[in-house]
Amino acid sequence: MSIKGPAVFLAQFMDDHEPYNSLDGICGYMADLGYKGVQIPTWDSRLIDLDLAAESKDYCDELAGKIAQHGMEITELSTHLQGQMVAVHPAYDDMYDGLAPAELRGKPSQRTEWAKGQVRKAVQASAHLGLKVHATFSGALLWPMMYPWPQRPAGLVEVGFRELADRWMPLLDHAADHGVKLCYEIHPGEDLHDGVTWEMFHDATSHHKAAGILYDPSHFLLQQLDYLQFIDLYHEHIGMFHVKDAEFNPTGRSGVYGGYQGWKDRAGRFRSPGDGQIDFSGIFARLTQYGYSGWAVMEWECCIKSAQQGAKEGAGFISSHLIDIAGKSFDDFAGMETDLQLNKKILGL
Repeated sequence: MSIKGPAVFLAQFMDDHEPYNSLDGICGYMADLGYKGVQIPTWDSRLIDLDLAAESKDYCDELAGKIAQHGMEITELSTHLQGQMVAVHPAYDDMYDGLAPAELRGKPSQRTEWAKGQVRKAVQASAHLGLKVHATFSGALLWPMMYPWPQRPAGLVEVGFRELADRWMPLLDHAADHGVKLCYEIHPGEDLHDGVTWEMFHDATSHHKAAGILYDPSHFLLQQLDYLQFIDLYHEHIGMFHVKDAEFNPTGRSGVYGGYQGWKDRAGRFRSPGDGQIDFSGIFARLTQYGYSGWAVMEWECCIKSAQQGAKEGAGFISSHLIDIAGKSFDDFAGMETDLQLNKKILGL
């Protein structure tokens, strides 16, 4: 099977104005642009009632039916925001409190349990919708120690990943019980931010069968990581794909870390698909080569172009990169039937 698409992650397009303020409105808008699938952020109640979706398959059938009326389907659900709050370093408590329910603010342990419950509900909702993969973040306990001074105490990283695994193992077990794989977006700001940290987490979770990867090359370009070789190394774990572009233009003033500047002024910045430096032809070829048959989902984050233009251009960009898998070898015309005796003769045997 080949890669499916085009699809779009709705999170960045929702706002308080029509058609971006309702499920029916945003689906109609995206369908008219040529999208065939939508990835739904579960924290936006205008798109999904997560509590109800976790409990009621009838509700999920109705939700899928509403989207099908626009000629589209749900590609995946997302708990990026909630998954992030499964593991929060105390330095970030105040900032993440702004994303949690008001009654949990200033209560980090209760916020963590709420976040775990959200992931559990999203797994159940995914199963009701017939979805086999789910998008999330790992959260981060170690991120403030990523480039440390003073040096990290010996064993700190191991303790951090053991705790991260302990928090996620019951959720991974829950996902496995429901036939769903949790695909962690490998992303700076998360403890899972490159191949090495993925391996550490995968080892700490005993190579759990429900743990997978959401592949987004934009985050790898900004780290100056080989995003094509990443596919070679980890393709068996890639269950989801975000089509998001980026560029890296270092100067004598700014490099990977960005100097605390806004996105427009950083050396590394996100762009609309096709406007950056990502080799998407290489990515689609690699993923197709290794048999990835999931969705290609545009995640729009551009510091220059408008969301409307990005959405309009994104569907065609993805469609132009989809590959019809070859049904036969290009040199089949010169082939012969298998003949053991002939093969031995050619080899002088």
